[in-house]
Amino acid sequence: MADWLAPALAYIPQWIAHQRRITEMPGIAVAVAQGGKLVLDQAFGVANLGTGEALTPKHLFRVASHSKTFTAVGIMRLLEAGKLRLDDAAGQHVQGLHPEVAKATIAQLLSHTAGIVRDGDDTGQWADRRPFLNEAELRAALAEAPVIPANTRMKYSNHAFGLAGLVIAAVTGEDYNAWIAREVVKKAGLENTAPDAPVGPKVKTSRGHSSKWALGERLVIPADNCTHALASATGFLSTAGDLARFYATLDPAAPKSIISAASRREMVRQQWPVPDTAGDRHYGLGTIHGRVGDWEMYGHSGGFQGVKTQTATIPSQKLTVSVLTNAADGNPALLLEGVVHILRAFQKHGAPGKAVAGWGGRWWSLWDAIDLVPMGNTVFVAVPGQANPFADVSELEVTGADTAVIRKSGGFGSHGEAARLVRGRGGKVASVVYAGGKLVDEAAIGKELRARYAAG
Repeated sequence: MADWLAPALAYIPQWIAHQRRITEMPGIAVAVAQGGKLVLDQAFGVANLGTGEALTPKHLFRVASHSKTFTAVGIMRLLEAGKLRLDDAAGQHVQGLHPEVAKATIAQLLSHTAGIVRDGDDTGQWADRRPFLNEAELRAALAEAPVIPANTRMKYSNHAFGLAGLVIAAVTGEDYNAWIAREVVKKAGLENTAPDAPVGPKVKTSRGHSSKWALGERLVIPADNCTHALASATGFLSTAGDLARFYATLDPAAPKSIISAASRREMVRQQWPVPDTAGDRHYGLGTIHGRVGDWEMYGHSGGFQGVKTQTATIPSQKLTVSVLTNAADGNPALLLEGVVHILRAFQKHGAPGKAVAGWGGRWWSLWDAIDLVPMGNTVFVAVPGQANPFADVSELEVTGADTAVIRKSGGFGSHGEAARLVRGRGGKVASVVYAGGKLVDEAAIGKELRARYAAG
């Protein structure tokens, strides 16, 4: 492990925990894998607001469209076994399709370029108003014409991945769930992953939750629906730890994987740009591609009833991050990006040097919390309430055992002014004086504010 990674992994949970508090998210799970090995796997909050059950790293979440990556890996395993080709027409394997749908290639299904409708003309399953489509209903939808011609543009389609699941069933002669569980999930060594619900009474699962803004409270959503014929698009349940390990194995340079390096290169290749969307995003074969700064990433997102999830691998750093949230207003993409910003900051500045190592900690005022985060020979005044805690923050140059100067700060900040640590009994830091203002720990600020304002 690089020397900068350990302090980064120590700070990530502190930032995630604060983000959960300020967003009032019921629960968040986060995992980081390096080279396919878990180096962080933690959970915060509750799995079910109704019961107060504590969320653990072993709780399974509905990870929804992460299912598409598992399906694409299944297709690649069949390709390597010589049982299909990516340029096979879907109609070679599945009967009863609309003639234009039948012409769509397997590669087009996996890259969302077959032009097939996204979810059909009744999408009530996503609002928990109706069941997910069974096979007869999906086949009826696939007997209708595509919405646009194939290879026109990237157009997301759950029905296309439902059709990919039908292809797998037809080629293998087995039920999709049974085959994918054995040939992908089990072969990949994933112990906390399943293709669809139900998963059995002894398996811990996180419930979903409604957003708070609509009703002034969060309601518990079961999120235990069977997704029937759409399991290949959205049925999977997993943990942050399993997802981090699985997506790490899709790196073409990964030492171990259940598919070949050639198959992995094809899966994680940027096949099509994502149109009409801000940012530089592409889609591969069952993979979403983006970047944070100069770190390119591939992975996938997922949204189920009251659950939102995100996973990304950063090949240049051999790191994979997975963030799972159990509320309809969760923002795992923002949280994952924040984790990546933290990793990038530590990678750039390095582990804290001896002179600054004692300056870490969270400190509070009437206004907010700040984190003193040592990196290299500098102390960064991070803001844990920000999506990127290191964006446009001040920096301290340590000048003595307990003294520092604000060497970098925005024009509206306190550039050039002093900061110092104030020690109490036993030499423990009790407060921080920062540009003339006093910052204290959370217990002290709570006591101070209650004494001043509670009677009012």
